Amino acid sequence: MNQDLNIIWLKRDLRTQDHKSFEFCEKQNTNYIIIYIFEPSILNHGDISTRHLQFIYHSILNMNSILKVYNKEVLIFHEEAINVFNFLSNKFIIKNVLSYQETGVKISWERDLKIQKFLKYRNINWNQFPRDGIMRGISNRNNWDYNFYRFVNSDLTFNSFRVRKKISFDNPFKMKKKLYETLKQYPIQYQKPGELYGWKYLVSFCEERFESYNINISKPKKSRLSCSRLSPFISWGNLSIKQIFHYIKSHKNFSIYKRNFNSVLSRLKWNCHFIQKFESECDYELKCVNRGYESLVYSNNYELLNKWKTGFTGFPLVDASMRCLIHTGWINFRMRAMLVSVLCHHFDCNWKLGVYHLSKLFLDYEPGIHYTQFQMQAGTTGINTIRMYNPVKQSKDHDNEGSFIKDWVSELSEIPDKFIHEPWKLTPIDYDIDKLTYPKPCIDIKKSANIARKKIWSHRKNNLVKLENKRIINLHTRNNEIIKKRN
Repeated sequence: MNQDLNIIWLKRDLRTQDHKSFEFCEKQNTNYIIIYIFEPSILNHGDISTRHLQFIYHSILNMNSILKVYNKEVLIFHEEAINVFNFLSNKFIIKNVLSYQETGVKISWERDLKIQKFLKYRNINWNQFPRDGIMRGISNRNNWDYNFYRFVNSDLTFNSFRVRKKISFDNPFKMKKKLYETLKQYPIQYQKPGELYGWKYLVSFCEERFESYNINISKPKKSRLSCSRLSPFISWGNLSIKQIFHYIKSHKNFSIYKRNFNSVLSRLKWNCHFIQKFESECDYELKCVNRGYESLVYSNNYELLNKWKTGFTGFPLVDASMRCLIHTGWINFRMRAMLVSVLCHHFDCNWKLGVYHLSKLFLDYEPGIHYTQFQMQAGTTGINTIRMYNPVKQSKDHDNEGSFIKDWVSELSEIPDKFIHEPWKLTPIDYDIDKLTYPKPCIDIKKSANIARKKIWSHRKNNLVKLENKRIINLHTRNNEIIKKRN
């Protein structure tokens, strides 16, 4: 006779604590299995890269090292989700499927609709828990701030695991050898994955790295140490937003250095704010936030696009940022904003040509943040201030000595410091020009900025843009609530 079973389906919640699915299953007498599914259709989608899958796989290995003493492990399937659930439902009597709601891209949303229909047909309950204070199905932001703070200040879920009989069966959808060979080694240049490392980063930030957080947040080199660097652990669910809130607010340094810590907590809230936007309108992956910008015409020069993608634009800070991102998977927020601004404004390329490129490079890729933030920097929301970053000014302001540039643009490592931001101004008197292999700027930055500024601002007068602005404000603008328990 088939065995009764509950299933925990992991997605972007790769941790063992503050986890509602584990809490539910541990309170039940019914045994359960934990699964993660590498779905070929999603693996082949334009936004996913090997570095994401490596982070996921090694986060699972980290979970298994914790779960092993309880006779549990995360079972990995390499198949479409619908086929996995069909297999499991034929083999077991599935009572409940537990997972967190996923604010994903179009393909994952459509997958969930198929699974929902399938489970309903099989009379299987699918309990999807809200994630990090994100609310599904809301039509406006009334009381959103209040509900968010109420959520993050509520009690954490401490999961106490029981040792149970291990459920064994032949898995017909084991990971293919090619994928396994790709994922088994984790590149040393990336942040190490898993909830154990997530906690190490959180602890080290609260103990010592927080002191220069606000001072260095915009500096491409110094921010690598002074920023929390928690973003990949948040994106893949190694840590929950609530766990981080609780830990920071209860830390001994919080009351002494409130300004720096509150800056971090504020950004965690903004993290969820942007994910909430995407949850409400997930087609931001493919369409402009403000539909009026779909008619905006771009030159879309693919030669410029390729120079931007590979880090050979001739603008030192742009190229250093892209090369650093390619190699390590992380750059600070201001450099991310600058890259998008240069692509969409100065190079006059549609944001859709670069959005997947950066999603693949960001180790901390989170759909809910990525598409909304990308479009905000591209100027296609209609309601946000248009930010046009001058890469030369950014370089002088935030990498004054050129140390970040020299770290990542080796062609410029020996030129005189006063030319590091504008190497095209070198003369034979200053440097042996024949030795310089770094390209000259691929555009006139001042001219392109003037053209882009006139173009993007004039489009704001478009009737559809104006109409869309009203819709966006009604849906996404948060009211000015007074949050008594904020701090």
